Amino acid sequence: MFHDEVLKDKKIKNLIDKSDFLKVCVSNKKKQIPKCDAVVQLPTTLKEINNTLENIFARKKFVKNSSIKVKNYLLDKNEKKLIKNSNSIILTEKEVQLIELLLNNPKPLSKEDILSSIWNYSVDADTHTVETHIYRLRKKINQKFLDEEFILNSKDGYHLWKNEINLHWIYLLKSIEKELLNQKKEKEVSKEKKLI
Repeated sequence: MFHDEVLKDKKIKNLIDKSDFLKVCVSNKKKQIPKCDAVVQLPTTLKEINNTLENIFARKKFVKNSSIKVKNYLLDKNEKKLIKNSNSIILTEKEVQLIELLLNNPKPLSKEDILSSIWNYSVDADTHTVETHIYRLRKKINQKFLDEEFILNSKDGYHLWKNEINLHWIYLLKSIEKELLNQKKEKEVSKEKKLI
């Protein structure tokens, strides 16, 4: 939160503009301030400031939860669309849930896992619901985007990512662990040298 008078200083203005924090400008005049999430006109009350902040948080949370990057697509949960460049397809609520479920699980999910998570079916239920939904979703995506590899399947289940990507992540994590271990060893060695 800052007063609009501080914007006269270019260094402070640049700092505020580049900040990822929520920006609430307090001003003596009613006016729009670019790159601010809200403007509170003085005089004001603590209750008005609190309401303004609650509204900003709600808006930010809504926007954050409404659009998700999936591979090289954008999943708009509010409009139930999968978008790539200027093309889009309309999704059902279950298709949105299915994509989100697969996105949030790095490991393949079995038909039973998907049934219980999305449809709340028993593991023992004998149904082709998952296969039918995935078939229709793949068909929609392939027709519009010519992408036959959006949802993949293997012996372990359905997933969004190829094994090479999983191997890349494993390699990356191992590299990070190794680097952290090396840094820890270096610190121990330098401590021992100081003690000698």
